[in-house]
Amino acid sequence: MEKRWALSDFEIGKPLGRGKFGHVFLAREKKSNHVVAIKVLFKSQLKQSQVEHQLRREVEIQSHLRHTNILRLYGYFYDQTRVYLILEHAAKGELYKELQKCKYFGEKRAAMYIASLARALIYLHGKHVIHRDIKPENLLLGAQGEVKIADFGWSVHTFNRRKTMCGTLDYLPPEMVESVEHDAGVDIWSLGVLCYEFLYGVPPFEAKEHSDTYRRSSYSFQLLLKFQTQTGWSNLSYQ
Repeated sequence: MEKRWALSDFEIGKPLGRGKFGHVFLAREKKSNHVVAIKVLFKSQLKQSQVEHQLRREVEIQSHLRHTNILRLYGYFYDQTRVYLILEHAAKGELYKELQKCKYFGEKRAAMYIASLARALIYLHGKHVIHRDIKPENLLLGAQGEVKIADFGWSVHTFNRRKTMCGTLDYLPPEMVESVEHDAGVDIWSLGVLCYEFLYGVPPFEAKEHSDTYRRSSYSFQLLLKFQTQTGWSNLSYQ
């Protein structure tokens, strides 16, 4: 029988961060002394933004994932006003803050992160899960410095192509920009954008105006397809 958790099972420690719908705290499970992160979400805010279904999907997907480079979701519980997610504690914090501090990463370090993320995406896609919001802010670092994919709020489990536009502007793949169907390839596109940002410190399509970011992304994709057609290199197939 699955354990039913309660807030009384944990000693709550320092805050680790805050998001749109709540806060994350360091915590210790009293019985085992296991250190975790507790994400506290406010029901009223979830309801106001109409994202209850996203949270249910996030919990359902992430709780079944087991990979070194994917943040574990151990369980959840709730009370009258809040929902609590019990998450793996990533001891070295956010990769985004590390990138800001370093400005950019060396080739060896960037390659290590990208290889780890590629393995995690192969695992996800093998389970028919698309993350759809790969970016530095959704990546954490474990105690040994290993990268971990977090925040599955936009993720979906599907055997079909999708049309929902979601994610973050600088990482949006052309299919979403042009409102056509997409598949797991959107995560691969975001991984490429991420690789560029690791090496140069800024996303490749960043612009002052949103429309210019869209245009740059779409133009690059068209060049990629043209190169593929001209060379017949099927390994470049994205869709």
